[in-house]
Amino acid sequence: EKKEEKKEEKKEEKKEDGDQKDAAKEASSEIKVAGYLNLVADFFHNFTDGLAIGASFLVNPTVGLITTLTILFHEIPHEIGDFAILVQSGFSKWSAMLLQLSTAVGALIGCLCGLAAHHVGAALTTGILPFTAGGFIYIATTSVFPELLEKSSPLQSVLQLLMMMLGIGLMVIIGMLE
Repeated sequence: EKKEEKKEEKKEEKKEDGDQKDAAKEASSEIKVAGYLNLVADFFHNFTDGLAIGASFLVNPTVGLITTLTILFHEIPHEIGDFAILVQSGFSKWSAMLLQLSTAVGALIGCLCGLAAHHVGAALTTGILPFTAGGFIYIATTSVFPELLEKSSPLQSVLQLLMMMLGIGLMVIIGMLE
């Protein structure tokens, strides 16, 4: 009887071990999907960045340079965050770097589309910058602001609001100096 009990225990242990492996495999595939979704979202995000860069150079080379620098400074922490998401999703560091680089193609395509809009018509060219700015404002108000307010103390919320007002003030000053 003891031999049979031990056999039953071993069967149950194997079954539990198999169930754990299946659960880990399922969780791993879900995480991978999140990584791929992040790549797709990053490609379209980079496309709109490129669209803004291309269209801003059509307005004025100075506006184009300012837009390019602004997007560059924005992209550095953004891409680091995306890299971390990919590594956390199960990609190797090397694969994550290559995949991040491949999403940068979206910026090149967007820039070419922004520049090509000049040949389509002035109405399209003048509509690109407000479209991309509206997209950035939408993202900020729907995802960034709620997260900032949720995880902040009242003092930190006031400081964040002051920094946003400073940023808006700097944009107004830059606009007036053009």
